[in-house]
Amino acid sequence: MKELLIAVTGASGTIYAERLLRAAAAQDFRLALVITPEGARVAAQERGWAVDFDSLQVNGLPREAEGKVMHFHPEDLSARYASGSSVPDAMVVIPCSMGAAGRIAAGLGNDLVSRAAEVCLKERRPLVLVTRESPLSIIDLRNLTTLAEAGAVIMPAAPPFYEKPKSLEDLADYFVARILDQVGIHIEHPGRWGG
Repeated sequence: MKELLIAVTGASGTIYAERLLRAAAAQDFRLALVITPEGARVAAQERGWAVDFDSLQVNGLPREAEGKVMHFHPEDLSARYASGSSVPDAMVVIPCSMGAAGRIAAGLGNDLVSRAAEVCLKERRPLVLVTRESPLSIIDLRNLTTLAEAGAVIMPAAPPFYEKPKSLEDLADYFVARILDQVGIHIEHPGRWGG
């Protein structure tokens, strides 16, 4: 069974994280989730998630993911994913704020998101950053270049429109299928280009 670590940071686009959790829960994956305080605030506003950092409970996650997700505190640097000996098979930061990208690019490792991402890079495991900010400053572009050179996959949240999605969920699902491709999971989806 493969292990997928999903990190939610403080950028708009929680719907992508929600749909990724839903799709990944349908696969034979062990799922782990870490949400930053900024990510929790955005998730509450956008999707109605309620994160209790004391009990590590998240209300509002997709029902498909309920009971299938291990929750980790964003400041827990003793968590298993902070060590190269317990690296996940893949990590997706979704949405990835430019602040989170900058901390990862700088190698700060001062919270679980940046440390786990650093571990994925050093252990050569897939790290996908679903960036959700526009426009980008030269600092952001340099950080993203540094991350790409280190082996991260940079995937700006740019879903396709050629299949004429009927809802925001359809749009997000089309893009989530591409994210899963990057971590080695190929799911059939009607939004794939057929030519």
